Formats: sequence, C-alpha cells, structure tokens
Amino acid sequence: MSRTDALNAARQAGVDLVEISPKADPPVAKIIDWGKYQYQKMKEQQKARRNGKASELKQMRFGLKIGSNDLEIKLRKIRSFLKEGHKVKILMFFRGREMAHKELGYELINKVFEQLQDEAILEQKPVMAGRNLSIVIRSK
Repeated sequence: MSRTDALNAARQAGVDLVEISPKADPPVAKIIDWGKYQYQKMKEQQKARRNGKASELKQMRFGLKIGSNDLEIKLRKIRSFLKEGHKVKILMFFRGREMAHKELGYELINKVFEQLQDEAILEQKPVMAGRNLSIVIRSK
C-alpha cells in the first residue's frame, strides 16, 4: 500500500499511522490509536516493575550470642519479608574466636530455619564464606 493510501485509511478510521520498521524494504507501518498504544505500554512497564521488585533479596544478620527475644524479633521481620514475596538471606557472622566453633553457627541457623519451616522453603543450603555462614529461603 502506498504512503498516501495508508494515511487516508488512517484518517478515515480516526487513528494514527505509525512506522514500525523504517529500515525494512518496503517500510512497515501500522494503523493504530497512538494514545491507546502508549497507555498499554505504560501499563506493561508498571506491571514489569511491580513484578521485578517482588523477587528482591532481603538480608538478616545474626550473631552467635543472640538473645531469645532478639531472635524472635528478627524472625517476625523475616516472616513479614516472606509474606511480601521477598527471598531472605539469613547470615550468621562469626567474630574473633567464634570461628573455632562453627558447629554452633550451624546449630543456630538450623534452629532459625526450623522455626520458619511452616512459611519457608530452603533455596540454598548453608554455605560458609569467610566469617559468614548463610542460607537463602523463600516463601511457600
């Protein structure tokens, strides 16, 4: 279809003629309502942005000598992250001579995961990296 015929058809329909692929031979154009097209694109971008945030990785740090009340507060915060759809990285950090007792860190991290087992799935097994022991969990 020639350019003038396409423009006339667009005018008659009350919409716009939009060039899709100018480098093609012949160039490709589409008859669409430009305002409606822009609105749909904006909605798709907002939806993608909203879905992108949901998979954010949150982090919660624990020391070996954490008190039971502090542990409960942190567990409550982890549960709220999981309800929002975030993944959570639980990090045990070792200070000084605590590195000689890594088994205490594994026990504590297992205790934390056992308390979260109803709401969470283990995504990454315990990994020791430097002075940190970590696991990654996500909501069921």
